[in-house]
This record gives sequence, structure tokens and C-alpha cells, in this order.
Amino acid sequence: MAPIPTTMKAVSIAANGGPEVLEYKDVPVPVPQADEILVRNAVAGVNYIDTYFRSGQYPSPAFPRILGQDGAGEVVAVGSAAPQHHAVGSTVVFMNGTGTYAEYSTVKAAAAVALPAGVTPEDAVAAYLQGLTAWTFIRRAALTQPGEWALVHAAGGGVGSLLVQLLKLVGAKVIATASSEEKLRIVQGLGADHVINSNDDWVAKVNDITGGHGADSIFDGVGKATFHKDLEAIAIGGSLVMLGNASGNVEPFDIRSTLGPKNIRLSRPILFGYLKEREALEKYTGELFEFIRSGKLKVLHHATYDLKDVAKAHADIESRKTVGKLLIRIN
Repeated sequence: MAPIPTTMKAVSIAANGGPEVLEYKDVPVPVPQADEILVRNAVAGVNYIDTYFRSGQYPSPAFPRILGQDGAGEVVAVGSAAPQHHAVGSTVVFMNGTGTYAEYSTVKAAAAVALPAGVTPEDAVAAYLQGLTAWTFIRRAALTQPGEWALVHAAGGGVGSLLVQLLKLVGAKVIATASSEEKLRIVQGLGADHVINSNDDWVAKVNDITGGHGADSIFDGVGKATFHKDLEAIAIGGSLVMLGNASGNVEPFDIRSTLGPKNIRLSRPILFGYLKEREALEKYTGELFEFIRSGKLKVLHHATYDLKDVAKAHADIESRKTVGKLLIRIN
């Protein structure tokens, strides 16, 4: 193994703004704390949440900041008190490290998992953050049951395309929305029972498809633009899972008058809350990777970018024209 350098290439921000604030520069290689590992990244992911931190929609704790939520690569150092999950030279996939738009990242040893045989680093990163989001939100937030109607917004995106497939695996009847005919064809190919162009009157179409019953669970990463229409399309006692704010934050509302008439269960879950215990991380990751390894889950890759071209990746994901996961090739 090559020696660990003192500096590395990374993409960071010194202030909030558009894609132009992303700077490709030399920075110090982070040093793992006692309970951390240092990973030489091979692949990193681009996620819509990265644009929230870049723009300031979500506040950053400090500047400069290296963005990036997920990655995969080789363990090159292990902290003195790290749990014995990983050895130097092993390959891991992880999220929520010290920024993955970089050649090296530190991450809590307990938050990384070994890459199983039969799953490539590209598929692992493409599925890890979004796939665990989709899988835990189905299992823990929506509680979707076999035979129920499920509505997925922005179904051509990274999370949406995985939600469609995973909902089918649990036996749901899936209605998917997307913004173009091309995306609708892709989503239908992933198993959606019904597809709707999001520019159409999708509330009317959902009610027509379900015979007036409505969707028992709705997965909404759009936010402000769709929230109140979700309330029209949801079934009595349905679950509305808000998983993003692509169109802006939902404005404050009265809980009783908004949720009461249909006994709606509303949640805005955060993935990491479901994965705090190592046992839960291993359980959901193991299930997700087995779906991939067995061919039951297809992982969509939109494009792979060089590290220096992260600004282009941000512009592309914000265009709403991408289908599947955007990846960064690092080492």
C-alpha cells in the first residue's frame, strides 16, 4: 500500500451560493480519531442534499466545508479505539463521513460496512444512501403493507427509482410520477403499475386509478409544490412521508385541520435516526445489498464525473433531468 500523503485533492465551499462556489483545491488529509477509520475513496456520490448545504438551504456548521455524503474505498488507517469491524486493506462503503468529495475521508468505524462480494463499489455507492433511505422509510416510516397503494413522486431520481422497486418487492401497488415521458418509460420498466406525468392533474389520476380510495402511502421528495395536493390524493389513515424539499420547504400549517380530516400520519424522517444502532445498520444494509446481488434491485447510474467536475454534477442534478445516481470517480 502506498504511503498516506499529507495533502489531497478535494472540492469544498468557503461560502454558500450556486455551483460556482465549489472549489477544487489541495487540502490536508484528515487524521482519523480513535474511533474512526481513514478511507482512500474510489467512488463518491452526488445527492440532492449536497445542493441544500451548498446553497444554504441547510446551514453548514463551519466553512470551509468539503461536501459529499457517501463513498466507497479502501481502509488505509484504523483508529486506536475503533470497533473491530474493519482491517487495513479492506473495502468499505459508508456515509456521513467528513465529506466525500475528496481523495480521503475519515468516518466513524461503526458507520462503515464491508463491501460484499457481488456488489461493485459503483453500485454500492449508488444504492447505499438512497437505498437505505428508501428501504427504511418504507419499513419504519410509511409501514407500507402488501396490496396497498403507494405513490412515489420524482420516481426517476435516485431515491424514487429505488422506492418503486422496493415497494414492489413488499407487494405494494405502485403509482409513480415523473416530469418527462422518457423518465416515465424508465420508471415503468422498473415495475411501476401506473405512471403519471407530474405536469398533469395527478391528483385526479391517482383517485381514478385507485377507484377513489387514494394512496395509502405517499413518498414526497418535492416538498412545497406537492404537499397540499398530497393531502387530496392520500387515503383515509394514509402515511405521508416527506423525504425532501426540491421545490422549497413546506410552509407552516395547522395540524388539526390539515391532518385530522383524513387521520393522516405525517413524517419527515431522517435516515440516520434509523441506523444509530450497529445492528440496524447491518440488518438494513444486508437486506439492501442482497437485493442487488440477487438481481432483484436494479441500480440506475445517471453519469460518472471526475472530481474536478463536481460543479457540473450539481448543475445537472438541479436541472431535474437526471435519472438515477450521479457518481464521482476519485481514485
